[in-house]
Amino acid sequence: MKKFIKLASLACASAMVLSTTAFAEGETFKIGSIGPVTGPAAAYGTAVMNAAQIAVDEINEAGGINGVQVEFNPQDDEHDAEKAINAYNTLKDWGMQVLLGTVTSAPCIAVEAEAVNDNMFLLTPSATAIESISGENAFRVCFADPTQGTESAKYIGEHALGEKVAVIYDSSDPYSSGIYGAFQAEAANQPFEIVAAEAFTADSKTDFSVQLQKAKDAEADLVFLPFYYNEASLVLKQAADMGFTPTWFGVDGMDGILSVEGFDTSLAEGVILLTPFSASAEDEKTQNFVAKYQEQFGEVPNQFGADAYDGVYILKAALEAANATPDMDANTLCDLLKASMQEITFDGITGTGITWGADGEPIKAPIVVVIKDGAYEFM
Repeated sequence: MKKFIKLASLACASAMVLSTTAFAEGETFKIGSIGPVTGPAAAYGTAVMNAAQIAVDEINEAGGINGVQVEFNPQDDEHDAEKAINAYNTLKDWGMQVLLGTVTSAPCIAVEAEAVNDNMFLLTPSATAIESISGENAFRVCFADPTQGTESAKYIGEHALGEKVAVIYDSSDPYSSGIYGAFQAEAANQPFEIVAAEAFTADSKTDFSVQLQKAKDAEADLVFLPFYYNEASLVLKQAADMGFTPTWFGVDGMDGILSVEGFDTSLAEGVILLTPFSASAEDEKTQNFVAKYQEQFGEVPNQFGADAYDGVYILKAALEAANATPDMDANTLCDLLKASMQEITFDGITGTGITWGADGEPIKAPIVVVIKDGAYEFM
């Protein structure tokens, strides 16, 4: 609730600025965004909206995009596909020209089906399912699910993190099951054995005692958790209660576990994550972003915020490369951005030398961090 209040205050402040500024039609670039700022994935959407607003403010203070100011309109979808479509229609009525979002995979798949029909350019900061960017109009900042699964298996094998590996995954979620499928395929090439692969569903995501017991009985020394932070916090707590202490390895959906209300963060000590961002990185761009985020919102940003921050600057680079003007409609801008996204090379806080192909996937190196003393550190 605390994070939502911060975001609500930010959104209200932004709305007041826009309502008192006499922008004529065609005088600004209108960027919409959709994500969960309430509900079970609120830590993701809140971080995206907060970080995107920081980037928009920086860009406007520096003169805008091609000398044009930016309006930013965040909408809450509560991690629900139907509500995401409603938010998308609200943004279209507002005059959105480009969409940053959605944040999570299932809503993004639903919105992308609408956006491709409208030829609306979509850049998702963090939706990882392959189907999230199925059309030519869509690109992403983060890694896709298969890449996360493949790279996780490679890292575990190449660094000898475990010999007997168990997997717990959500078979009802395309994000989790997609990562697991790629992980399983790559595991065949690595020097470890998958000794247990146990599924749960959206209807059974509070009690993991059966899955954990099977992993323990199989003598797993590492457990791979390709799902979101709320469920991961329960897994760690229940494993501790039963005296099961393997190495834990997660993916980007686990980023946010340190902010779960009531969770004993000491249980996450030593957890390893595949993620594109670490707030402890010492480069100037990262430290400036982290300092601003902490100053405005009182907490350390997660990788979802970092993806969104880069996402806004990626849109800026692509719009400038396309010589875009604010009087262009969404359809015209989309056609221009499809081409310019394949021409730019981007250096940001989630990667350097990032490029994109026609499939919309980013080409960049993965980063692995470990939770140590309540913070993320590079492995």
